[in-house]
Amino acid sequence: MKKLFEHMLLAAVMLSVTATFTACSSDDDDDNTALSEKEMAMQALTEQYVNNVIYPIYSSLANQTDDLFNKIVSAKNKFRAGTITQSDIDQICTVFINARSAWEQSESFLYGAASDWGIDPHIDTWPLDRVALAMQLSAKEIVDELDDLDNGGIDNARILVGEQQLGFHGIEFIIFRNGKNRTVSALKGVEDDAAFAGRNITGEQELIFAAAVAGDLRDRCFQLEVSWLGDKAPKAHRDRVEECEFNTTVAGGDLYYGDNMIQATQAGSTMRTWRGVMGTILVSGCSNICNEVAGQKIGQAYLGKDPDYIESPYSQRSYYDFYDNVTSVLYTLNGQCSSQVNSNSIMAYLQKYNKPMADDLQSKLSAALKALDTAKAGTPFVLDSHSANAKAAMDAINTLDHAINEASSWITAN
Repeated sequence: MKKLFEHMLLAAVMLSVTATFTACSSDDDDDNTALSEKEMAMQALTEQYVNNVIYPIYSSLANQTDDLFNKIVSAKNKFRAGTITQSDIDQICTVFINARSAWEQSESFLYGAASDWGIDPHIDTWPLDRVALAMQLSAKEIVDELDDLDNGGIDNARILVGEQQLGFHGIEFIIFRNGKNRTVSALKGVEDDAAFAGRNITGEQELIFAAAVAGDLRDRCFQLEVSWLGDKAPKAHRDRVEECEFNTTVAGGDLYYGDNMIQATQAGSTMRTWRGVMGTILVSGCSNICNEVAGQKIGQAYLGKDPDYIESPYSQRSYYDFYDNVTSVLYTLNGQCSSQVNSNSIMAYLQKYNKPMADDLQSKLSAALKALDTAKAGTPFVLDSHSANAKAAMDAINTLDHAINEASSWITAN
């Protein structure tokens, strides 16, 4: 599970960064009519980053989770009709992997709506409490309410089963086992996980649960999309978010998160300086996810602090999750969803004003991705928490994290 102290740490980091924004403010920062050359570059790269990294990734996440929900509901209905096939389950697994990748690639910008509205822990908490889930699915009244998708079942999923059962990992448990797609024959039998022993939980009950959780997941991803894109998000997504009565504008302000960042230093934006924006992107964003991957996602299990702290244990795709997390950093630094550096990007900015630092940062970013690529090709992390691959990846990501913080310090001070 993403422990409470992690979110407290993120809040502390963001408070620290906010304080730094004010302390590092230059004369030009306070004069919006006379931006310096560097500030104009920061303004341009911020607009590029928001429009070409954050917007497309959150749009993809919203679309993929919508597709996931619809496919699971269809599978539930086909199961009841006796027409479900392995192809139906395989399609669900493929869409799940695509949605999961989009989510993990968004984790270098968890600051903002994902943190402000508690969306991150709501949709991505682990480990799954299988004992509690077994008890919940044994209760007919809970299953009946989860099945009532048109009468609040989705919105009330948290109340019915608890937040620890929600999100990606609740669905993952239903559709994957031992690193493979769940089979139709397994769903047609009785759940054989040890936590479910003696409870006779059926595949129909599991698909009812998965559909309700997928609806809740979709709604929260719609909230992320609308919170950042605002009126640029599809009308159907905006209508659903309004129906759910979700918050979508910046805490303490009236702007959507994308506009709030792009309009930094202007009236109405909570971001006072362009150097402050750089600190948010690099420290609250990129450094935060590097620290979480190395120190928590890998470190908790590798160092023996919590052997059950394994992300994605049922699909056994932990290293893919971690690779997507660092890919999120790559996209952020490059200003686009590509391995190529956009001319309006943080990496291009560093190449122009501090090339040795840019080269060092690029080298350490490549090394982290290479270490994770090696790990992906080896044994799944759920079976491999003490291996040399886990240690090499953890060390490379920690080294990258240090370089990111050095870059942030230099940019905000110069």
